[in-house]
Amino acid sequence: MEIRTGLHRVQAPLGARFVALYLLVGDDAALLVDTGVRETVTETLLPYLDAAGIPRENIRWAVNTHCDYDHTGGNGALKAAIPSVEILAHELDAELVGNVQRLIDVRYGEFRDSDGFDDPPETTAYLRSASDLVPVDRRLAGGEEFDLGGRGVRVLHVPGHSPGHVAVHDPANRALVIGDATLGTTVPFADGRAAFPPTYRDVDPYVASLSAFRDLDADLLLTAHYPVFEGAAVQEFLDESEAYTERIDEVLTRVLERADGPSTTLELVRAAGAELGPWPADALDYAVFPVTGNLERLATRGIVSEQTDASGRRRWRLAR
Repeated sequence: MEIRTGLHRVQAPLGARFVALYLLVGDDAALLVDTGVRETVTETLLPYLDAAGIPRENIRWAVNTHCDYDHTGGNGALKAAIPSVEILAHELDAELVGNVQRLIDVRYGEFRDSDGFDDPPETTAYLRSASDLVPVDRRLAGGEEFDLGGRGVRVLHVPGHSPGHVAVHDPANRALVIGDATLGTTVPFADGRAAFPPTYRDVDPYVASLSAFRDLDADLLLTAHYPVFEGAAVQEFLDESEAYTERIDEVLTRVLERADGPSTTLELVRAAGAELGPWPADALDYAVFPVTGNLERLATRGIVSEQTDASGRRRWRLAR
């Protein structure tokens, strides 16, 4: 639907969740933010364009906010439907945007050897089946401006969830399209129930990105997997997201104080359990992403120390 002038939210199913794409339309051109998975383009986006009377060829650029498959998996289908579209991603994520095996190995397999965590085979199989990746046409650095005709938008580099995460600022609508740059306290199912942890990865950049959003004083915050945040709800969501990172520092410190010795990351996740959030065991393990980020931050502050055991697993303890 068109939520403000020239700003469309196109919401598509993603299993029990949803993914929202955003189309920013000017007098001369349009810019799409994210492409979802293959079926997002073929079954939702293209029919939406036709029903709204937006010529497909008007979409000149497609910005991937980051490398995750549910934001890039429709790139190939979009290229097939609109050959002239230019696929854009930040230089730090671009390699993973264009190569599904590298995405699996580097992004989703980061903790396989060091922490004993990996996606189950059925999740990886679905990722492959839903992703239609193509090479990026242009790499972004942040700060790029796009003239849509009658108004312009700007790309922001906002790392934390991934190194190359970007957002798009639409000043005419006081809107920020942020993908997964801010994740609250839980990622929801479509019906609002808690699905899995907020999978930010690098805490200090994540918090800095929240500050950058606050500085822009947006009235509309548009994410990929949450409802629309408008007015006072914008700052509430940003504050909630930052407060969660502080809470995890406190939780991990308490868990480490109770531990008998150095603990692996997954041992800490499972020991914390419901203190991290309201997720079942299979979803709780995905807290390895934010927990690792917080442990690394605590190590930088001299509160926690890291070591590697004989099996190659990382172990953590309070620095005393």
